Amino acid sequence: MSSPSPPSGPEVPRAPSPSTHEKALRINVDAAKYGTFAEIGAGQEVARWFFRVGGAAGTVAKTISAYDMAVSDALYGPTDRYVSRRRLEAMLERESATLVEQLGARRGDRTAFFVFGDTVATRSYSRRQDGHGWLGVRFQTVPRAEPSEVIIHVRLLDKEPPREQAALGVLGVNLLYGAVYQHETPTALVASLVDGLTRERVEVDMIKLRGPAFAGVDDRLMSLQLVEQAFTDGAMFTAEGEIVQPSDVLHERPILVERGSFRPVTRLTLDLLDSSDRGVDHEDFLARAEILHALGHHVLISNCERYFSLVEMLSRYTNKMMGIALGVPSLRAIADEQYYGDLAGGRLEAVGRLFGKAVKVYVYPYKDPSSGEIVTAESLSLAPSLQHLHAFLLESHRLESLRRYDEDCLPIHTPDVLRRIQTGDPSWEALVPQSIVEIIKRRRLFGYR
Repeated sequence: MSSPSPPSGPEVPRAPSPSTHEKALRINVDAAKYGTFAEIGAGQEVARWFFRVGGAAGTVAKTISAYDMAVSDALYGPTDRYVSRRRLEAMLERESATLVEQLGARRGDRTAFFVFGDTVATRSYSRRQDGHGWLGVRFQTVPRAEPSEVIIHVRLLDKEPPREQAALGVLGVNLLYGAVYQHETPTALVASLVDGLTRERVEVDMIKLRGPAFAGVDDRLMSLQLVEQAFTDGAMFTAEGEIVQPSDVLHERPILVERGSFRPVTRLTLDLLDSSDRGVDHEDFLARAEILHALGHHVLISNCERYFSLVEMLSRYTNKMMGIALGVPSLRAIADEQYYGDLAGGRLEAVGRLFGKAVKVYVYPYKDPSSGEIVTAESLSLAPSLQHLHAFLLESHRLESLRRYDEDCLPIHTPDVLRRIQTGDPSWEALVPQSIVEIIKRRRLFGYR
């Protein structure tokens, strides 16, 4: 699913964000905030900021780095992956319970406790991949309150370990500051995560908010904000609606992707995907996600406008076969030179990047409304300069027509279905799966009256 455009209208200037130094110092001098820092894998880069700016005695109850796996397991329980959400959650749970047990009676009436945790893998002599990790904060908004929690996953994109560690320190301060002081405005919390950093240095590709501080907050909209603000290229939800880091679903698995606006899902949408398998308005966004969940599909929202960009993003998570299901009109658009003026190699470079790995494109046919002709991947008419490339992709089976399709679905055009829904034309119901018709009516989605 492509991400919707931000709402139009005059842009409200954003007040300058405090510096990392100012954020850490504000927490240090806040007598009501007190907590533990537990960091594994990249030094104590976050805790270091609070010692560096002064006044840490008023903030830091304890710092801990359980680097040895046996020590880590003894503290937080055994795990098969040390850099994982499960490990981070165990760290936050253990350290939060310990903090309250040891200090609750003495200062719990006047202190809002917090625990900051991270578990990270950075570049090293033996590990040359980009760094990544899980960061989280469990915190009380006021003394004795039930705790709330923010968890994020990040990719560290610097090529030198010291710069990765420095970025982690800044990101951790931003996260703790946002949780403590911006939880009432979660959009501001998300927007501040990369203060003092750039997208070239870090990518935040998952965020999870839970607890009483975030009552009524929809995590899917927070994930959408990550994409809208270009903090990540894509965010993912499972078929059950759970927010996940993409590798949790995609790691070393074959992938079949169908792109679209899904406003709404039609019978053609499902037949295209089924055939392949055999072979921003925020409310609007949530409606589309809910419908895809109801059909049992995972949802990936992305800002990858071009197919090769999507393939390159997904290739971070798997080297298995990747299938892309699309219709003839989308295939025509891929072949259009006008979309590639910024590439040195133009259209040829785009095609090379799209098919550079184990990628196969499955093409759903199109019925020409004027002639009634069914156009397939083979019969598609392209410019003379593309005919040899077209033939090569067909002969190498990188481009393949879908043979088993429902011809009754071919005349369905999604914008026309949306128009019928919004104008009260009941004929739309025959063009949409019955289970989805019921959801659209019950929730009055897509302007249904």
